Amino acid sequence: MADSPKVVVLTGAGISVESGLPSYRSGDGLWAEFKLEEVATPEAFASDPERVHRFYNQRRSQLRLSGVQPNAAHLALSELKRALGDRMWLVTQNVDDLHERSGVSNLLHMHGEILKSRCNDCGSIRRVESDMSVADRCSNCGKSGVLRPHIVWFGEEPFGMEEIWKAVSGCDVFVAIGTSGVVEPAASLASQARMVGADTYCMTTEPPANLGSFQTYLRGRATETVPAWVEDMKGRFA
Repeated sequence: MADSPKVVVLTGAGISVESGLPSYRSGDGLWAEFKLEEVATPEAFASDPERVHRFYNQRRSQLRLSGVQPNAAHLALSELKRALGDRMWLVTQNVDDLHERSGVSNLLHMHGEILKSRCNDCGSIRRVESDMSVADRCSNCGKSGVLRPHIVWFGEEPFGMEEIWKAVSGCDVFVAIGTSGVVEPAASLASQARMVGADTYCMTTEPPANLGSFQTYLRGRATETVPAWVEDMKGRFA
């Protein structure tokens, strides 16, 4: 992370929905089909790891579908990153790799990455694209039954929060794209940015729960709102 990025971008499920990935909180989202306490908590993994693996194996399989590709919003943010360099920092709540596939390499996945596993015993993190099971062995320590998806579950601390707060506290522009404004601590980032005098923008299809934290609300699909906003930012920071 740069010492003082000028633009901090936070993305959520709404930007990936337009690439064909289901969200978690929409009316027909994943939590309408699954109970989060059964698949997205440390307790769930301790009591039934195979069920948790099946859930994330399905999510991983969806990401491998040929139709799931970075969309115009992902590509626009990648273009802005190339234009601004270290003056822009991208934080995502998404666990997919669509930002990376669009060309952004320096970003922080605050809720983890579905294409990685983590060993509960030695902490080793490895890339994984195939299905996982309790029979898998850690390639570092050799133990079986200790690998979990590299995902931040409910009740766990998101990754990189110290860096994120530092970046937001020093930025000139903060934008949230496709976020619900419900999940903390991500939902509080906009109010922090506004407190330090940053311009705050939000782009979603429906007003988020934290709408009052934003000065400018651009309602619409990310593929429509983000490219136009990026052009404005390129002009501002040229």
